[in-house]
Amino acid sequence: MTYETTRRTVLLATGATGAVALVAACGGGGDDNGSASTSSPTGPETAGRDLASTDEIPVGGGKIFKEEEVVVTQPEQGRFKAFSAICTHQRCTLASVSDGTINCVCHGSKFRIADGSVAHGPATRPLPAEKITVEGNSVRLT
Repeated sequence: MTYETTRRTVLLATGATGAVALVAACGGGGDDNGSASTSSPTGPETAGRDLASTDEIPVGGGKIFKEEEVVVTQPEQGRFKAFSAICTHQRCTLASVSDGTINCVCHGSKFRIADGSVAHGPATRPLPAEKITVEGNSVRLT
């Protein structure tokens, strides 16, 4: 005779301590009310990876790396910044960088390339910074 393992069976078998661990492991992510997930798209699978050459990031502009969910900007010659490429309003992937802003086409939010701060809503929170290193002509996630 075989038995089907159900969620109820697992919870009963693990007891109260195990149930708390299971519930904690199923926590939610960010939302548009100010709470955010602590996970980063630049986890072990992308950390340390070359994103681009410095020549690919225009001065006064930037480039969005959708797969890595990162945008790299160069507000001034030789100064590079990186931010999450996920809009803080409703988590759309940012679409473009132009005229000194990083732009979301979902609801029109715009963020400044120098610091990720909100230039135009409806977003109310800045883009979280991401860590990069620039070595020679290479921009790398760290």
